[in-house]
Amino acid sequence: MDIWFHPSRELDSLVKKVSKDVGFDDSFDPLVRPADPRFGDFQVNGVLPYAKSHRENPRKLAEALASSIRNSPHFDGKLVAISVAGAGFINFALTPSFLNAWLARYKGEEELRQAASKFYSGLKVVIDYPSPNTAKQMHVGHLRPMVIGEAVKRLLGFCGADILCDNHIGDWGTNFGILIYGMKISGYMPDPNDDGALEKLEQTYKRGSALVKEDPQAADAARAELVKLQSGDPENISLWNLINNVSAASFDRMYRRMNLTIDMTLGESFYRDKVDRIYSELSETGIAEESQGALVVFLREHDRFKSQPFIIRKKDGASNYASTDLATLLYRVENFGAQEIVYVTDGRQQDHFQQLFLTAKKWFDAKGYKLPRLRHVWFGTILGEDGKAIKTKSGEPVRLKSLLDEAVQRARSVVKAKNPDMDEAEADKIAETVGVASVKYADLSQNRTGDYVFSWDKLLAFDGNTAPYLLYAVARIRSIFRRAGIAPDEDFASSASVLEDDKEIALARKLVALPAAFEQALSDLRPHFLCTYLYELAGSFSAFYNADKVILDDKPVMARRLMLCARVLSVLETGLRLLGIEPLEKM
Repeated sequence: MDIWFHPSRELDSLVKKVSKDVGFDDSFDPLVRPADPRFGDFQVNGVLPYAKSHRENPRKLAEALASSIRNSPHFDGKLVAISVAGAGFINFALTPSFLNAWLARYKGEEELRQAASKFYSGLKVVIDYPSPNTAKQMHVGHLRPMVIGEAVKRLLGFCGADILCDNHIGDWGTNFGILIYGMKISGYMPDPNDDGALEKLEQTYKRGSALVKEDPQAADAARAELVKLQSGDPENISLWNLINNVSAASFDRMYRRMNLTIDMTLGESFYRDKVDRIYSELSETGIAEESQGALVVFLREHDRFKSQPFIIRKKDGASNYASTDLATLLYRVENFGAQEIVYVTDGRQQDHFQQLFLTAKKWFDAKGYKLPRLRHVWFGTILGEDGKAIKTKSGEPVRLKSLLDEAVQRARSVVKAKNPDMDEAEADKIAETVGVASVKYADLSQNRTGDYVFSWDKLLAFDGNTAPYLLYAVARIRSIFRRAGIAPDEDFASSASVLEDDKEIALARKLVALPAAFEQALSDLRPHFLCTYLYELAGSFSAFYNADKVILDDKPVMARRLMLCARVLSVLETGLRLLGIEPLEKM
């Protein structure tokens, strides 16, 4: 019996297998669901609808099925107790022996990782995030792809995926003609080592853009600079490289602060010599056609897209997002062996990705290519207290650096208020961790497809589903072991007695629910399920710790309670790291 997957998958599989022995046919679905805690941990609900459709007595069928399960060589009655209730519900209760066995086996992050790796088992996954546009400062709109993408990437990797992060930056387009024009007329040459260089480049672009709008000659000059760039003019290529180097330096500083790990950066420019194959193959297979001078795909089999063209090549012959995204997809399959590709973007791009995925399927089917699983992880908008997209008083997007700086400053005030005698350097370190973590967690704890209101008071609160609450829970458990002079990784299981106390059992049950939390989060790549689980686990620990003394003279009891503390610590720290948050030992 696999005690890692047992609560969800193993029971369902076992009940299906055994049901054949007592005459159930293939239409039987066990419908294993979490049970009311008063009756057990899991319940088979499928006997009643099956009995009704077959005109049989549900209670009699349930008792026969329960008896067959008990006699199965794949079932261990010492670990799970079975009972039949009501008209025909079969309840399963995990025994204290099961809970002790789980706690003994999954003692640390490595054991959890090995067990969780069964979910993805080496599948090659490419994740596309955070993908900012160069020559622009990061603002609050870049927060969600960064934190959601990082959490999804870490979760997939932890659960067995062979994962590669490809930062598909926007580094090619008409805006570069305006920017290069602005640089030439102003004489501004940025220094990549200057922290303010990207802001100055953005201001240079704004001045150039204003001139282009006001003066037709300036507009012609900017277009000429773009043509020179696209034609490979050495001077403009050199300026373009400088712009990208300045952007990369600024982005890297933000990635480090946000604890992002990027494997490679292949921008849109990388694919500009690879789009001709896209035009050729889509045309020769009859998927793409000429329309008003452009090369487009009509997805006529789709109700909404049949009259909405997916433009592959613009009428002026230029490539666009569709062509470069298709070229990128093919490159990832042929060069990285991608079996799954995950795109993390704003929800406003849903139509684009639906059309991209449908076009890719037709194209890959026609050419005999193997299409990977394609997933669009889209997200909603961060709102201000007025219910509108969060902006500064002047109407500009809030700069991400400014947002994080303010979060750290506010966190430092809270930390010093709680610990007025704390060393200044330590307070700075804790404030940086808590401030950035609070912003990240406030985002991740939301269902990603919804909008949410940004609130300083909520995200920095030490109660509720927040980063400070979870970080404090970790620090609190660490302090238990420090005071006891015991390391959390000691072997408590060998000397621990079997769980008895209600609060102990409730906490152990919550720990055993970890695989289900992973399964929920992985099913549609929604990190908030993991956040909710960690919050509930911290709450269960608090209830246990407030009710039960841990350091006792009774050594077997103390060992089992220290084992519970150690396992909660391991799961909380592992979960926070999966969310891109580094735990603290002290707060």
